[in-house]
Amino acid sequence: MIRITVLLLFSLLTHTLSAQQKNGLKVINSLKVYKNTCARDPNQELIELRKMIPDLVLDIRYATANNFMKQVMYPQARAFARKPVAEQLKKVQAELRKKGYGLKIYDAYRPYAITVSFYKKAADKSFVANPAKGSKHNRGCAVDLTLIDFKTRKEVPMPTPYDSFAPEAAAAYRKLPPAVLRNRDFLIRTMQAHGFKVIKNEWWHYDFIGWQNYALMDIPFKSL
Repeated sequence: MIRITVLLLFSLLTHTLSAQQKNGLKVINSLKVYKNTCARDPNQELIELRKMIPDLVLDIRYATANNFMKQVMYPQARAFARKPVAEQLKKVQAELRKKGYGLKIYDAYRPYAITVSFYKKAADKSFVANPAKGSKHNRGCAVDLTLIDFKTRKEVPMPTPYDSFAPEAAAAYRKLPPAVLRNRDFLIRTMQAHGFKVIKNEWWHYDFIGWQNYALMDIPFKSL
């Protein structure tokens, strides 16, 4: 009986490991592997956004306690994205600048370990990425942002604050003041014209089209 039980447990363990191997995620956490990947394909590089776009405004909420987690999650207030993502954001900023606006970045590349922490600690799992799938943020292919007045650096009115769980945060929510609708829809159109797609429940979150070509990453900011 004991032998049969052991065999059954071994079979179950083997099946679980096999399933994890089959459905498991490839997460790059080696700086050497990352640098080798960039050497082969420069588009894989994680670019610091302020270095490519000096007049970009940063408000990296997860480097503060002013976020839905109510705690500091990032050791540094920095924003990175893959090279093609950064290049498109530079084009967005140039277009907005001509119209008196600019971008404020709340979040961009997010190390995979932070996504794991979010999922463990978040009370509402529907608003955080499942580590079993990973996040586009982990790929350096998602950015959270809003519009600002370029001269005053003040945010223009939007449906909700950043990281709101309210229904008004949905990208298609319509019961809003006309000026707020214009601002949100203008941002969505501008981002879409440069290769980004807004996600349905967060007006501020944009995924780069082509994110599938980039691996999940777990390289900390200080190493980049």
